Amino acid sequence: MTVSPDPTPAAPSGGAARRVVITGIGVVTSLACDVELFWKRLTAGESGIHDLRIMDTSRYKVHFGGDIPDFDVTEHVEPKEAKRLDRFTQFAVHAGAQAVSDSGIDFSTLDPRRCGVILGSGIGGLNEIEEQIERMLNKGPDRVSPFTVPKMMVNAAGGNISIRYGLKGPNFAVATACASATNAMGDAVRSIRSGETDLVITGGSEAAITRMGLAAFQNMKALSTRNDDPIRASRPFDLDRDGFVLAEGAGLLVFEELEMAQARGARIYAEVLGYGTTSDAGHITAPDPDGNGAAEAMRLAIADSGRSADTIDYINAHGTSTPLGDKAETRAIKAVLGENASKVSISSTKGALGHSLGASGGIEAVILCKTIQTGVIAPTINLDSPDPECDLDYVPLTAREQQVDLAMSNSFGFGGHNACVVLGRL
Repeated sequence: MTVSPDPTPAAPSGGAARRVVITGIGVVTSLACDVELFWKRLTAGESGIHDLRIMDTSRYKVHFGGDIPDFDVTEHVEPKEAKRLDRFTQFAVHAGAQAVSDSGIDFSTLDPRRCGVILGSGIGGLNEIEEQIERMLNKGPDRVSPFTVPKMMVNAAGGNISIRYGLKGPNFAVATACASATNAMGDAVRSIRSGETDLVITGGSEAAITRMGLAAFQNMKALSTRNDDPIRASRPFDLDRDGFVLAEGAGLLVFEELEMAQARGARIYAEVLGYGTTSDAGHITAPDPDGNGAAEAMRLAIADSGRSADTIDYINAHGTSTPLGDKAETRAIKAVLGENASKVSISSTKGALGHSLGASGGIEAVILCKTIQTGVIAPTINLDSPDPECDLDYVPLTAREQQVDLAMSNSFGFGGHNACVVLGRL
């Protein structure tokens, strides 16, 4: 393709913001690393939580989580190259390859300067940091790998994907704890709407199940300690919930300008209609008890979509299975939806997947795409005894067949970060 030396960015037609659609999706999770198998198991109510297999937990209070012991990135990357990628980048590359293949995009036909990569990760290359600190302490500073920095940096996932496909547009990382992927997707939407880009690979990746990661989260008492029953440990909105379950994985999507997607005959999962983000400006880890910041992010996302709150069919809740967080989110949803709150189907898929931190919003955006496409809502598993303060319709235990035309996903992170996206049927 011949590209002019100084291309002028396409201006939004008629002064209106350009429309953004999703044309490709990919996942890496403890349930499956293939979208169709992932969706089949998720809607069947299966759990990806088990005794951890990628590390020795004998000295820990928590022995289980959502790790992926059989993950192999060499399907997409040569073994030599794979060794130069931290685990979280490997996840992103794998999920990104799925999403690109699924989209059917041919990058050779596009101006690479109008294609970007915007990814989220709450922690980044923690595996590499731990490994190299241990090497330095045991063998000396001269033995620290020269690949340490390009493996540990939070922007490594996006950088490697940009290199892989030759994409020369905006390429940056977002780190807002558990809201990272959703904030990244919001930035991707804004980039395409403004005319800066035509296509962005976006979402998030996380690989924080490490010796330090597990120790840090267990010692702040954020994790469930249900070691005798891992499958039932993550129980969002249940009266007996006792903390979240740490997981790893990635969810990446191809966001594309609508007219370009239609011109090439792309299959479109959903339109990205709205995005909202706020800060609690309160506690560094605890949510606002009344969910005020979360509610405002939802309001902003709905307003940005141009729809009304009473047209929301489904919400994929942040729902991490923490005592405070689930109550705060319930209050936030009620504040936004009012009388309609009790009529909306809501589920937390973290009951099955655990909490993959900065990757969770990307995985849950993939879930929204499949929900709209298939007319099936994945359940909140392990919701056996609903908390009286969490009294909305959280689609307990079994999947529900329902046409979904408008859906929202919530992501709330340590630091008081709140981010929401609204997707709709085109």
